[in-house]
Amino acid sequence: MDERTTYDLLLVGWLVLAGAVFVALMRTTAPYGRFARPGWGPVLSARLGWLLMESPAVVMVVLLFALGRHRSAADWTFLVVWNVHYGYRTFIYSQRLRSSRSMPMVVVASGMFFNVVNGYLQGRYLFALGPSRGAEWLTGPAFLAGLGLFLGGLCVHVQADSRLRSFRRPGERHYDLPRGGLFNYVSCPNYLGEMVEWAGWALLTWSPAGVAFAVWTAANLLPRALACHRWYRSTFPDYPPRRRAVFPGIL
Repeated sequence: MDERTTYDLLLVGWLVLAGAVFVALMRTTAPYGRFARPGWGPVLSARLGWLLMESPAVVMVVLLFALGRHRSAADWTFLVVWNVHYGYRTFIYSQRLRSSRSMPMVVVASGMFFNVVNGYLQGRYLFALGPSRGAEWLTGPAFLAGLGLFLGGLCVHVQADSRLRSFRRPGERHYDLPRGGLFNYVSCPNYLGEMVEWAGWALLTWSPAGVAFAVWTAANLLPRALACHRWYRSTFPDYPPRRRAVFPGIL
């Protein structure tokens, strides 16, 4: 069995696993952040946890780019776009957290596993197994539309993170009712932004791996957005009744 056949089987299995994870997360909310609770084994600081959890995404894709066969302007652009997000998540977001909460090591290990497998699927397809994309790809409609979605989603994501951080002083554990920006319309614009980002990634790379990542993002973040929305509504009696969980006016 050659690598491409193995890759395709892994990709199919990865999509099936995304469906199973979605069902599991609809039943049990992952125990970190506001949903942190005892009984999930050893813990470590949230800052260290996020750093360890996200860093494999940077390492895997950079390594696979270095080992890959493709070196066009499009490939360099894919690498930069990927690391714009993961550079932020790994080295900026993780160190700007203000919560004093801890994170179970099982959550960190699960995140690391995801980023290793997903990083392999993305990097190996783009830089070796998939078609080589020349510089002309960067002016095509799929790339331009996808890049617009990615950058728009990234802006929403980063702004929502910043606004959430501004509601809390360093070390505080309580949550306030978020207001302003897209928080006036949805409970979790940070999750909305991230889902839009990876939908854009799927489009700008035009790859099955990108589609799988977009599916995984929704499978992971939709259940959490719904859980956060329920938590806000039960915690704040004056929570705006027309505010939705993640998609304005819809869900």
